[in-house]
Amino acid sequence: MEYDFAAGEILLINKPLTWTSFDVVKKVRNTLRVKKIGHAGTLDPLASGLLILCTGKFTKRIDEIQAQEKEYTGTLTIGQTTPSYDLETPVSETMPTEHITPAAIKAAADSFVGTIEQVPPIYSAVMVDGKRAYDLARKGKSAELKARSITIKTFDITGVEGNVISFKVICTKGTYIRSLAHDLGQKLGCGAHLSALVRTRIGDYKLEDALTIENIQEIRKAQLEADGSNT
Repeated sequence: MEYDFAAGEILLINKPLTWTSFDVVKKVRNTLRVKKIGHAGTLDPLASGLLILCTGKFTKRIDEIQAQEKEYTGTLTIGQTTPSYDLETPVSETMPTEHITPAAIKAAADSFVGTIEQVPPIYSAVMVDGKRAYDLARKGKSAELKARSITIKTFDITGVEGNVISFKVICTKGTYIRSLAHDLGQKLGCGAHLSALVRTRIGDYKLEDALTIENIQEIRKAQLEADGSNT
């Protein structure tokens, strides 16, 4: 397949675990030597999976792509809460879970399906008085985040093994899966945090079609070699 990154491409990238979305953009920008590049929807460092990058003329489509529905799979752990709602921060509270049944977990998950009001995590990039909420949180400062309307189209419980619950979620733009995990724990009365997350789809774009960072490097190397042989 021929790529013209400077003119414009939509790149599906499988974001590695622990990388920020900006880390991926920076790496791809430096590899491809393109100036105009951006991502269509942030993924947290502790999430992996589909990150869409747009280069050249296709950066104009970033808002359109971001607005499409998202699909995730992952796990959440009940009986433990963390300030960040995921594993970025240590467990701050533990609660008993012996009384929680798979039926109760499914019923709680079902209660979130539909259009709901969701409060973003304090450890998020939401702006509060001109500052990122996570910057305030990391300095031990409190911030009041406003609820926003989102739609959970699917919240399927796909497995329960001890305190670890596997799930699949289909949702609209702006949904925080960490908040969904936290809120499920609140609904069950035992607390919960997100323990793993993979974004598998954005609209019609699928993770199975994504390239790795190594693939991008190989494509660029092949282009440079081809350019060299044509000179």
